[in-house]
Amino acid sequence: MTDPSTSDPGLDAGLGALLKTAWWLVLIRAVLLVIFGVVALASPGIALLALVVVFGVYAIMDGITAVYLGIKSRGTERSWGWIVAQGVISVLAGIVALVWPGVTALSLLFVIAFWAIVLGIAGVAEGIRSRRTDDRWGWTVAKGVLDVIFGIVLLVWPASGILALLWVVGIFAVVGGIMLAVLAFRIRALAKAA
Repeated sequence: MTDPSTSDPGLDAGLGALLKTAWWLVLIRAVLLVIFGVVALASPGIALLALVVVFGVYAIMDGITAVYLGIKSRGTERSWGWIVAQGVISVLAGIVALVWPGVTALSLLFVIAFWAIVLGIAGVAEGIRSRRTDDRWGWTVAKGVLDVIFGIVLLVWPASGILALLWVVGIFAVVGGIMLAVLAFRIRALAKAA
């Protein structure tokens, strides 16, 4: 029997190594999300084109980070495919936003709404799938639920206008970023314990 003070039975060596090298990527995602949210809240008069570009760049960077994390964890994390799926969805949403910057506010609203819903469903699935092997699964599920709620709210009230969208996007991004930051430091603590 192993000494519980020297090892965590739920954390194998491969996952411990992954946590030590990848926790900061989750933190980068969190910081980018909070910065995006603060910009949206501080500048409600921002032009639609600027919002499209900021959203597109964020979604692509977030997606690339998620794909990297998913691929890097494929040998140790059973739900790595969901992480990659989230990343691919984010990259595609970002490309659509950058390739067609002249979309109307309503079109942007629907792109963001469906992106958030699909991303949220993938996050909930990832969290539920990893609940037996990962004690941080609750944060992943909570962020996924927040994403889905955000997307549904945008679909239900599309006529509320771009200003309301900016406020909702800003709040969503700040809260989601804070949740990701908590998750990043939780991963860091697990890595130190490994």
